[in-house]
Amino acid sequence: MPDTASFSIIQSKGSLDWSYPPMILASSAVAMGKDVEIFFTFYGINCLLKDTTRLKVSPVGNPGMPLKSPIGPNWLQTVDWRFLPDIVWSLPGMTSAATWMFHRTLQKHGQLPFDEMRALCQELGVKFTVCQMSMELLGYQPEDLIDGLEFAGAATYFAQTPQEQSLFI
Repeated sequence: MPDTASFSIIQSKGSLDWSYPPMILASSAVAMGKDVEIFFTFYGINCLLKDTTRLKVSPVGNPGMPLKSPIGPNWLQTVDWRFLPDIVWSLPGMTSAATWMFHRTLQKHGQLPFDEMRALCQELGVKFTVCQMSMELLGYQPEDLIDGLEFAGAATYFAQTPQEQSLFI
């Protein structure tokens, strides 16, 4: 990233619910005139796959995530299903149900699907850099990933990014 860079995000999470925050932050920062780079490492590389159907929402081990129905009567939509123990959310089909709820909630609020949000960030000029070591370690191939990416090791990334404005997500 050039010396004029002003905002940097490290994306290490690879689930659907964790794929949105860096894209929202990056697109907002670019709209404010900042140069932005997202460094995708470890499971965050999932966010760059051509096929993002493997991006899921898992409520297990995520106690801060509200689980509310995006459909049905108003009273039903106010119920936070988090009161159910993780053992219930670990049953077969529950990750698919939580992912469906997340997609429907995004749609209900007029939010872009992830692929479109990611493409918008690229169109706005957000630089996407993939951690070369993580990519090799986890067995990703360049042809698995979207176009327009740069590849670098962590040392190169840190040498080229702003010192005070990095977020780890």
